[in-house]
Amino acid sequence: MTAEALDGSTQWGRLLRAWQHMDVPDGWRAEIDEGRIIVVPPPTSGLNLIADLVSQRLYSCLPDGYGLYQTLGVHIARLDKLYVPDLVVFERAELAQRAADAGEDPLPVDGADTLLVVEIASKSNAKDDRTKKLWAYAHAPVPAYLLIDRFDERGPMVTLFTEPEGGAYKHEDRVPFGETILVPDPFFSSLHTHAFPR
Repeated sequence: MTAEALDGSTQWGRLLRAWQHMDVPDGWRAEIDEGRIIVVPPPTSGLNLIADLVSQRLYSCLPDGYGLYQTLGVHIARLDKLYVPDLVVFERAELAQRAADAGEDPLPVDGADTLLVVEIASKSNAKDDRTKKLWAYAHAPVPAYLLIDRFDERGPMVTLFTEPEGGAYKHEDRVPFGETILVPDPFFSSLHTHAFPR
């Protein structure tokens, strides 16, 4: 993150400082979107179960030196947005360096430096996950965005968006719950969705 991004004299800098020092209730998350801070309620039991199942699978195929994080802020620098996805794959050594630099202040990572971002839609935020966050992650660019959406109008779906270019993903793979989706390079793994609650 650049010094400009941390500058408290800009609108973004003021929002980031406020975000860093917010005292949100346990389990809640704060995000920055459209020039304001939004507080997101804790996930439901179904969302937690899906996050656990996906985490177990990803842990078995993480590239060396990378970790899987559940409360890591992701900065979309080009758009001055900050989201806290359900799961993020990020380089462990880089996160350790940020921890040393920032101390106790949360410091978001740049979306372009992540390998994978996972959003598990809830009824209240599914539209944002399908539209605003999809657009933002493509602009970051986040290399791979996995959207798990129990509320898709076609039925519960898992969609993997890859190959971001020009603010859009060029490729998407979609499967209904109950089928398997391939998570490509550098994971080279399949994600089984049959146990996902509907």
